[in-house]
Amino acid sequence: MARNNYLQQLNEVQRQAVTATDGPVLVVAGPGSGKTRVLTYRIAHLIEQGVAPWEILALTFTNKAAREMKERIEKVVGEAANKVWAGTFHSIFARILRVEAEKIGYPPNFTIYDTEDSKSVLNAIIREMNLDKNTYNVNTVRSRISSAKSNLITPRLYEKDEELRQQDQLAKRPYTYAIYQKYAARCKRSGAMDFDDLLYRLYELFQTNPDKVLDKYRNKFKYMLVDEFQDTNHLQYSIVRKFVNYEGSPRNICVVGDDAQSIYAFRGATIQNILDFEDDFKPHGIRIFKLEQNYRSTEHIVKAANEVITYNNRQIQKTIWSDKGEGHRIRIIKALTDGEEGKRVADTILEQKNRYHLSNGDIAILYRTNAQSRVFEEYLRRYNISYRVFGGLSFYQRKEVKDLIAYLRLAVNPHDDEALRRVINYPRRGIGDSTLDKVAELADKLEKPLWECLGNVQVNTRAQNAISDFIGMVKSFNRRAGADHAYELAAYIAKRSGMLDELKNDTTVEGIGRLENVNALLDGIKAFVEEHTVIDTETVPDKSLASYLQNIALLTDLDENENGGEHITLMSVHSAKGLEFKSVFVVGLEEKLFPSFMAMESPEGLDEERRLFYVAITRAEQFLTLSYAVSRYRFGQTRYEEPSRFLEEIPAQHVESTAHVRSRSAFMDEIEPSPGSASASVMGNFKRQGQRPAVHIDPKGFKAAPADQIQAGMKVLHLKFGEGKVLSIDGAAANRVATIFFPQSDEPQQRRIMLKFAKLQIL
Repeated sequence: MARNNYLQQLNEVQRQAVTATDGPVLVVAGPGSGKTRVLTYRIAHLIEQGVAPWEILALTFTNKAAREMKERIEKVVGEAANKVWAGTFHSIFARILRVEAEKIGYPPNFTIYDTEDSKSVLNAIIREMNLDKNTYNVNTVRSRISSAKSNLITPRLYEKDEELRQQDQLAKRPYTYAIYQKYAARCKRSGAMDFDDLLYRLYELFQTNPDKVLDKYRNKFKYMLVDEFQDTNHLQYSIVRKFVNYEGSPRNICVVGDDAQSIYAFRGATIQNILDFEDDFKPHGIRIFKLEQNYRSTEHIVKAANEVITYNNRQIQKTIWSDKGEGHRIRIIKALTDGEEGKRVADTILEQKNRYHLSNGDIAILYRTNAQSRVFEEYLRRYNISYRVFGGLSFYQRKEVKDLIAYLRLAVNPHDDEALRRVINYPRRGIGDSTLDKVAELADKLEKPLWECLGNVQVNTRAQNAISDFIGMVKSFNRRAGADHAYELAAYIAKRSGMLDELKNDTTVEGIGRLENVNALLDGIKAFVEEHTVIDTETVPDKSLASYLQNIALLTDLDENENGGEHITLMSVHSAKGLEFKSVFVVGLEEKLFPSFMAMESPEGLDEERRLFYVAITRAEQFLTLSYAVSRYRFGQTRYEEPSRFLEEIPAQHVESTAHVRSRSAFMDEIEPSPGSASASVMGNFKRQGQRPAVHIDPKGFKAAPADQIQAGMKVLHLKFGEGKVLSIDGAAANRVATIFFPQSDEPQQRRIMLKFAKLQIL
């Protein structure tokens, strides 16, 4: 690439963001707006303007992003790109700590503990303190310590913090502070830092050595850039401010991000960093550039995303636009059950592949939780469509799922050596490796299965008792296998084995996910029992566990080689951030699932869920399909949920009326109105125009009345539009439409609302 030609590849706003090199700069980059190009060309431009590459510090969140950044810069400036300090927060800070660690009592060759190392140390401490390992679940304790470090709370401050101590008391873990103290001391004694320490200890280094160390790196790095700034946590932004926000600093910092794509609060990220950045640097002449042209998606998708995100509260105002043409309208699939949802999504994928010649690699299925992949995997397998699960293992390959299936296999066939090996000491019951080695040795000598040799080995009394209990438990499973249907037996095994209690004790995000996966497996077994699962057009009336296990074997015992390397992508929305596909399916759009029930307790939680939905729909280039089920198995029961509120927030003019949705009921006509239809106008009037009205209502105190109780003349309260008066009602039965005057709206106006969708509280 010829020098300076890179500027000609940018649109006007991108070019301004690249060439505004001095002072604080905030680049608000919408989805598909060329963020990476702006960031890399900005660094290239600095070097072209005479800045030494080693005076530039660029912080990213992934090594892949850092590599891509250097590769792009190299195309403009050559090998000088390799001298830029570009890398993840952790890698760059570790590099500095290697040089300076002795100043805070660590050796230069300190060890970096990974997650398993940290858990091992914590387990040892919990054991030494004679604390109950179930109450003091190692993942929960580790998460608690990580959160403290990310908020700059030292072990001593933690002990003195009444609020933190009270939270631990309520959680029945009052000695968390003591574990934190011992953990920090043991890491330091071992000359080791965990991942959080790479940030935490760097802050300590700068705080305790402002002259010798902090000034050194302030002088070294003349320009600083931060990618994905909306994903930074409190500690990361505190370090960034240490570098650039001080008396006499030129404050040459550029942060790039999108508040509408801040979706990692569960990891400690805070949207406040990007929202507050303007105020923090306003006294120093901050310049703000908004990248609003979307180069990825067609107009219907972009405009729908714009409308949805305006329902959030505090945000940086921007309007994303596209010149890629209107494209296809958004398709919404209503299914009666989650099983039907899986089938209809698979049918639609086949249709798109045949009609629009999409390849498997062009298509993605995105869901809120990894446990949702099961039903889609099953139908894709039945249709012989190659797929790959990302952000985790295939559903049936996940450890917790394989563990429960191993128990199920033992209930049917106790001679299954592999199943026995897998679960004989899970959950831990005192049958260690040495005991199992003795059993295996005897089994080899007698040429018998492990099961038949379990009670015949010479071990200590504790191990003998544990083996006896295990044999009794498996025999009870075996006795019930002949009488109970698959779900009854599976639910009994999950509880009796101790697996459910083990998983419930892990309250971290990962632990909750594992419990959800086990419950999803049980839900699949319940569906098998009640629906007589169909495989290859053959009905399987047998409801036994043996029949179910055969079903699973048929679904999972496939060739590992994928056809041509082309596959449908299945992943959680969190894992999909930064990716794009020609066709995207966002599934499971029901209240309490997406948005998640855990996020519905606060306005902030709902805002993050809406940002997550915004990320999901903006992954689509040409085709966007949204699906939901009227009922689905959750925790062993059929649950009936309302469609997600996010569906209601998409303007009708961007949604197609499709015969693919079975049953053209009035209900579905409202979800999928035809452009120009009466229902479309009702839905259109329901949407407020322009910015979200400044109405702030606490959802916790809001109680929606049944639709049939709403009458003309009543005063009502709406979560989005505030107080209103019902002027009139027309229509009959399920299709009643109310005309309501809302004086609190930005522009006081009458709105016509379909009552069966409206959530109104009678005042």
